[in-house]
Amino acid sequence: MAPAANAVSAPDTVAAKSASAVVTLRYDDSQARGWETAIAAGVASWNTNVDNVKLTKAQPGTRTEIQIVATTGWPQATIGPVKPGGRGRVELGSQAVDQGYDKTRIAAHEIGHNLGLPDTKPGPCSQLMSGSTGGTSCKNAVPDAAEQARVERFYANGAASRTPADGHLVVDAS
Repeated sequence: MAPAANAVSAPDTVAAKSASAVVTLRYDDSQARGWETAIAAGVASWNTNVDNVKLTKAQPGTRTEIQIVATTGWPQATIGPVKPGGRGRVELGSQAVDQGYDKTRIAAHEIGHNLGLPDTKPGPCSQLMSGSTGGTSCKNAVPDAAEQARVERFYANGAASRTPADGHLVVDAS
């Protein structure tokens, strides 16, 4: 007996469920002049490497979950995971760039904090969240498998699955 024409196979059901469970977080980088390329690359790295959360640039005048600004200090960010309707902040400090650190790695690392990841210092260049301990020659802006898996768990089933920290800022000084 042939299956019904409108039957949905199991893989299609899983794909539909996954697509509907994606958390979208909007970011505003209008106050991050000079960092636009690095932010776009850092966002692309996260969007390429995790499925449960997607970062999208907000249209002017719309509500955002993540505010990205350029500062003269050391990079820092609030610890998440930021939830839809929540507030996260990323400060992309030029002090680290002046010391020779890669802008794209900095942007991806700080966004990682908003997605719920702490620093893993000291750590190798292969760990995005090792931050400055990867050294100034480190250009890796891609989260490793463990970092990807943690973010996937935080945003499983369409929402951040743990309560965000108290909004404290993590300063990524070496």
